[in-house]
Amino acid sequence: MPPKPFAGIDLGGTNIQIGVVSPDLKLIGEAKRKTKAEEKVEGVLGRIVAGIEEACEGAGIPVSALGGVGIGAPGAIDLVKGVVLQAVNLRWDNVPLADLLGKRLKQRVLVDNDVRVAVYGENKLGAGKNAKNLLGVWLGTGIGGGLILNGDLYYGHFGSAGEIGHTILLPNMPDGIRELEQNCSRSAVVDRLVKLIKSNHKSKITAEVGEDYDKIKSRTLARYYREGEREDKLVIDVIDSAAELLGQSIASVVTMLSLPRVVLGGGLTEALGPVFVEQVEKKVRETAFPDACKKVDVVESVLEDTAGVYGAAMLAMDRLGQSK
Repeated sequence: MPPKPFAGIDLGGTNIQIGVVSPDLKLIGEAKRKTKAEEKVEGVLGRIVAGIEEACEGAGIPVSALGGVGIGAPGAIDLVKGVVLQAVNLRWDNVPLADLLGKRLKQRVLVDNDVRVAVYGENKLGAGKNAKNLLGVWLGTGIGGGLILNGDLYYGHFGSAGEIGHTILLPNMPDGIRELEQNCSRSAVVDRLVKLIKSNHKSKITAEVGEDYDKIKSRTLARYYREGEREDKLVIDVIDSAAELLGQSIASVVTMLSLPRVVLGGGLTEALGPVFVEQVEKKVRETAFPDACKKVDVVESVLEDTAGVYGAAMLAMDRLGQSK
């Protein structure tokens, strides 16, 4: 029997990215949906199913022709049971996603963490290709991570390896500002920038957003960052400070595991681009120990918003394909 295509799903708090990946690893059908988490599990599942049907139609196949489905979901996952234990963005607790989606699609479903599958995608096809050992760090609303060790995803004893965003960065600070993602995520960068503006620091960004600071997204920040069209000192200072802290945290992991490559992804990284990645790499290389580790490459994701789609589909190919 010839190999079958697999569907990959990147389930985010705002958007759902869906794709059908052929056996030769081509994206042959795509669909996008808004998550609308406020409509709860049933509403989100309905949009996932409709998106898979659309992507399969674009690929010229029925859903029944799929070999299986992989989905990357935000938060903590029970990898054996395919249960989303806790997804803050979705306001989900203990959702048996593999079972629910599998019954609707009449397909086998593999569930993993969203950043982990994106890192897997980059390791197979993107900026981490051919690297047997790497760390992936995704910057967006929060910060997530994933580890490839000895050529495969590393989960650790409790299945949560790679959660760099929740590592303690500033141990002497109070709860709420101690962790890496509380200082270096897009949300943290915007919060700090807004606090400085409100305390009478000047920024060109106010000419665009006024006092509606919810309008400050990753692309907004990029317009005022280094080499942006409206370079602004305050924006540059805040982002560079986050890059420095991020680089120090990454350097600790590089030092501990002797990693040769780090892939940065997520919406904030994609918006700020290579100049931001260079700032992070500079700090990583300054901080990593010993000197051999200072040769680590810090690179930007090349698959961008398809990394999770590819990664989820390929992980399902690898895992479900072996369990037939």
